Amino acid sequence: MFFASDNWAGAHPLIAESLVKEASGAAAAYGTSDLDRRIEERFNQIFQREVTVFFVGTGTAANSLALASVSRPGGVTFCHSEAHVTADECGAPEFLTGGCRLVRVEGPGGKLDPAALGAAIDRYPPGAVHQGRPMAVTLTQATESGTVYSLAEIEAIGEVARTNGLPLHMDGARFANALVALDATPADMTWKRGVDILSFGGTKNGCWCAEAIVFMKPDMAVDMPFIRKRSAQLFSKTRFIAAQLEAYFEGGLWLDLARHANAMATRLRTGIAASNRGRLAWSTETNEVFAVLSKDAAVIAEGRGARFYDWPVPQELPNLLGENDKLIRLVTSFATTEDEVDRFVEALG
Repeated sequence: MFFASDNWAGAHPLIAESLVKEASGAAAAYGTSDLDRRIEERFNQIFQREVTVFFVGTGTAANSLALASVSRPGGVTFCHSEAHVTADECGAPEFLTGGCRLVRVEGPGGKLDPAALGAAIDRYPPGAVHQGRPMAVTLTQATESGTVYSLAEIEAIGEVARTNGLPLHMDGARFANALVALDATPADMTWKRGVDILSFGGTKNGCWCAEAIVFMKPDMAVDMPFIRKRSAQLFSKTRFIAAQLEAYFEGGLWLDLARHANAMATRLRTGIAASNRGRLAWSTETNEVFAVLSKDAAVIAEGRGARFYDWPVPQELPNLLGENDKLIRLVTSFATTEDEVDRFVEALG
């Protein structure tokens, strides 16, 4: 019962097969192979416009280099207080941007509040050399709280960014999970709502190691070839990332895998809500579930083989836990089975 993270899951068989197929023979290096070009064109089709794509190996690299591409001296990037870029990247965005700062903005459910975002930006007026200057806005879709920005909410954040002349970046580590939750198209969830740069994640959704930085406006990407190379993210054999994405996109596999992960999370939520030793901490819409368990129930579940993470209580919910409670996060994946979910729920009574 592996619910610690979707990073614990392996690679989908069709993606592994594609890697094996590409392992024989020779191809041009450093992103210039026919396969690389073919997948770049596939991104154009998926996003319904010409985009510029850069393959990288990790989500941390995708987020950090995306922000580095719009970096400026004294730069400040605005993010949610619980966003992955500020809570779980070990300072990589600050390091790889050459010292930009991340300013945390509050908002319910793990989502930026447009009014709070606007107020935060206003604290850095033009020319205020001592404070620094706004550089970008980044949002996480799906959020670290398992929630999803609606299309209207993304557009509202995009409007704040646009009004202030700032590029909008989307951390899409679980992009596919959010997409199927909204039943939207990639175009609807990105550039049509004001997103300029996307960190497109595949690793959490069945790939072995496949992330990409997608620029919705190619003229914004002129420095990225040099930024990626300088940051040691230009793989000589980028075709192995492209090979994963070829299988990932074929026949809509990427969306099917995300639908399955989300469906397993729905099954998990239903079971926890009906149990007598646990409850849902808040409502989620993708493949992350947050539950409050009695400490005894958590020990029993772990003793039966369940793996999950203890989770810090969000600032907005200070009274969430009782004296004998603990907050946990459970994450489903493309590989999660109904049996795993049912055995976990059974352990809760």
